[in-house]
Amino acid sequence: MEGFKYLKVIIILAVIPLLIFVNTHFLRNENYYLTSSIILVALILPFGLEYKNREPNAKKLVLTASLAAIATIGRIAFYMIPQFKPVLAIVIISSVVVGPYEGFMVGALTGFVSNFYFGQGPWTVWQMFAFGLTGFIAGYIFRKIKLTRLSLCIYGILSAFLIYGLIMNFETVIMVPGPITQKKMLSIYAAGVPVDAIHGIATYLFLFLIYQPFVEKLTRIKMKYNI
Repeated sequence: MEGFKYLKVIIILAVIPLLIFVNTHFLRNENYYLTSSIILVALILPFGLEYKNREPNAKKLVLTASLAAIATIGRIAFYMIPQFKPVLAIVIISSVVVGPYEGFMVGALTGFVSNFYFGQGPWTVWQMFAFGLTGFIAGYIFRKIKLTRLSLCIYGILSAFLIYGLIMNFETVIMVPGPITQKKMLSIYAAGVPVDAIHGIATYLFLFLIYQPFVEKLTRIKMKYNI
């Protein structure tokens, strides 16, 4: 079991960034569908390998897919308000309650599936990673510190800037034609501050509103189905 934990960390922190790098620098962002699909297969792989616990893993996979569906619907429901979305809030809570790896899967699945509505492109793999990593880190942080509504809300607003925002702004730096210079990076990151602020405030508000019902419901589901 310990070996599978290391495998999951390697997939998230090494395999997926490598796939994004290859897609960006060698495939020139022309195979983002293929890259997105490989990422999802890589994420599901550990569930298949842990054959000794097949039934609990199947339940956990179903719960993960259900949470991704909720996050996807939530993102589409607020399509008229740019960046004001509940996705990060749902991903963070999923990771904290169900598990860091499952939280990453919720984020990655949401980014991929919801972009069939918002539009697929080279940015999809970056969004999958940014959504997922935000949840993944939350899952580990709240194993070390006490989980409260306030602490989760604070993490939510900070992560919108320092994790999701940093990753997506860096994606913009790479995608904008021309050499990567300090001036270019500063201008793009500065332009992203208002966008990240809206995203951060939305995440804070959604976490504040859904914290109690989501945490209680997910905890009951975990106990009832032995997930």
